[in-house]
Amino acid sequence: MQRDDDRLVDMALEGDSRAFEILMEKHEAKMYAVALRMCKNREDAQDCLQDAMLRVYKALPTFKGQSSFSTWAYRITMNTCLDDLRRKKVRAASSLDQMLEVGWAPVDENNTAERHLENSELKRNLSKAIHSLPEEMRAAIVLRDVQGFSYEEIAGILSTNVGTVKSRISRGREKLREILSKNQELFGNTFV
Repeated sequence: MQRDDDRLVDMALEGDSRAFEILMEKHEAKMYAVALRMCKNREDAQDCLQDAMLRVYKALPTFKGQSSFSTWAYRITMNTCLDDLRRKKVRAASSLDQMLEVGWAPVDENNTAERHLENSELKRNLSKAIHSLPEEMRAAIVLRDVQGFSYEEIAGILSTNVGTVKSRISRGREKLREILSKNQELFGNTFV
């Protein structure tokens, strides 16, 4: 995959616009997922994704291959989202309606209406808790616990060292525990 990306980057740098399109198509879904988890809503995530793709295009000549193209592109996406959040000072949580708008659906089809409502409330509270974290902690938590990136990949995306990433994740998880422990009746002993 890295070889394909490297070849496409070289072709795009030589002026092949279709190579750049293919490169973006390969990474668009994951870039959008990162943006969606960082932004308040689908529209903001789409705006950040478009801005990030434009930044990738403009910065492509500066890509030196010190990390994989995907890590570099996700870093640009994350930075775009952080810039947008700082500009707007957005700290609000996604609502259930917004989650449904972007295609969220319960995994277990055997859920009763009560269980579905309970799960929806849990997810809403968890999403609200994540969005209440400081931006640096939220970015690290989203990349690790939601997107599943390794510590090394997160360090590359956030342009920091692995120790800082681990610290932010640890402090972020502790802060989440504090926030969620206030709703123990919803979460039981899961976060305490």
